[in-house]
Amino acid sequence: MVGANIFHCRKQSWPPEEYVSRATLQLLDFDSAAPPEHAWRRRLNSHATILKEFSVTFMEAIKLMRLGIRMWSYVREEASQGRTAPINPFKRESCKPSATLGVPLGGMGSGSISRGFRGEFRHWQIIPGTCEASPVMANQFSIFISRDEGNKKYASVLAPGQHEGIGKSDDQGISSWGWNLSGQHSTYHALFPRAWTIYDGEPDPELKVSCRQTSPFIPHNYRDSSLPTAVFVYTLVNTGKERAKVSLLFTWANSIGGISHLSGDHVNEPFIGEDGVSGVLLHHKQVIKPL
Repeated sequence: MVGANIFHCRKQSWPPEEYVSRATLQLLDFDSAAPPEHAWRRRLNSHATILKEFSVTFMEAIKLMRLGIRMWSYVREEASQGRTAPINPFKRESCKPSATLGVPLGGMGSGSISRGFRGEFRHWQIIPGTCEASPVMANQFSIFISRDEGNKKYASVLAPGQHEGIGKSDDQGISSWGWNLSGQHSTYHALFPRAWTIYDGEPDPELKVSCRQTSPFIPHNYRDSSLPTAVFVYTLVNTGKERAKVSLLFTWANSIGGISHLSGDHVNEPFIGEDGVSGVLLHHKQVIKPL
């Protein structure tokens, strides 16, 4: 039986004012840039706790024995046909859920990429039956700010630099990027299917930045809710007395997780649509093994 006090606060868990100042919330209170009142929240400089696996009691194991025998027979039958069972409770998964994960990207049943609350793209589940848990650290948002005719400059990757993929021998120079964000004044707010990251004066003390992430999840519309897509909307508020020139950069490796970007024969193609929208098409060559 689950009690009513499962959360820290019964009526409102993680109040937004404890993570973002009221002044910043008021400044961002337009175009859905401010996080909602009810959400799961974390500071970007916090570290995820280790999730504990649950176990069953002896009596529960007895009750589940018949189901376990049926599942074992199914797994063996699939293996005899040269196939891998998509559901195998007897196999220890290498891609386990992690407390670092935030709201996933992508529609229902179309595969997903999870984004950690500190800004990294990880837990890649693009190909059915496979999962790449490690983040691809080249996939980042960065910001560049210039004030006072260039006499004041700020630049940083929009993620703290204390990541597991930074500083390793194979980080391909990514550790030399401007990881100047401490994360002390930046927060993550999750309410599926959307998430908000608020940079409250980081890296520029006089600039408030909101990144709103959303994936298609439309009631009674399965077709559009299954699109493998996600949208990031940035809102910036300048609280300084002088104008600020701000540039946003998004870097993305031609990858579907792991080291797939090193397999070769990938092509990146710039495009400009009829409506003036421009971007880059990433053509990824991947040999998919049958289940």
